Amino acid sequence: MLLKKGAEASLFLEQWHGRKVVMKKRLPKKYRLPQLDESIRSYRTVHEPQLMHQSKEAGVPSPTIFLVDVEEANIVMEFIEGDQVKQILHTLTTEGRRKLCSYIGMLIGNLHKHGIIHGDLTTSNMILTPHGKIVFVDFGLGEFSTELEARGVDLHLMKRAFQSTHYKYAKEGFEAVMEGYSDVTGKKLAEDLLKKIREIEERGRYVSREEG
Repeated sequence: MLLKKGAEASLFLEQWHGRKVVMKKRLPKKYRLPQLDESIRSYRTVHEPQLMHQSKEAGVPSPTIFLVDVEEANIVMEFIEGDQVKQILHTLTTEGRRKLCSYIGMLIGNLHKHGIIHGDLTTSNMILTPHGKIVFVDFGLGEFSTELEARGVDLHLMKRAFQSTHYKYAKEGFEAVMEGYSDVTGKKLAEDLLKKIREIEERGRYVSREEG
């Protein structure tokens, strides 16, 4: 059963050796040169499980990988029971939402502290389990980096996700994320990243003006 069709890959819910799993398939892209396409799909198929393994080492839950098929560009991984944070954030009290967002910020801080850039930080890619744990999924666009720019872009995407999906409490939600982030990485880095995010936003506005 198709769970999600993305630009980078498609996710299918499957039965595998008697257990419910997610199969991530990177299908060929006809608009790319075949050799380049194969190289990109193979690289991401190998790279994503490495990022997910390292995220666990950093104390950030991610699905368990069962099988990596580089030739077919497929990954078989654990199906995480729970709800996307995107689906439940609006159901929480103000205090509950603040606590959850702060917790998310701490997890992002742990990723960044260990040199892991998620690459697609949205509330769609965070699953709240019945046990109250948040599991990060979809590291397909991630990378290893400790650069301020890469971390800023990661958090800027999180901020934009709040503004587009959770606009009613985007400000309070992102502020809570940064509070949790600061608790892990320190106030100085968090402040530097807020400056970097403003710089990224200004670059975006400049490009928009140029295009207009």
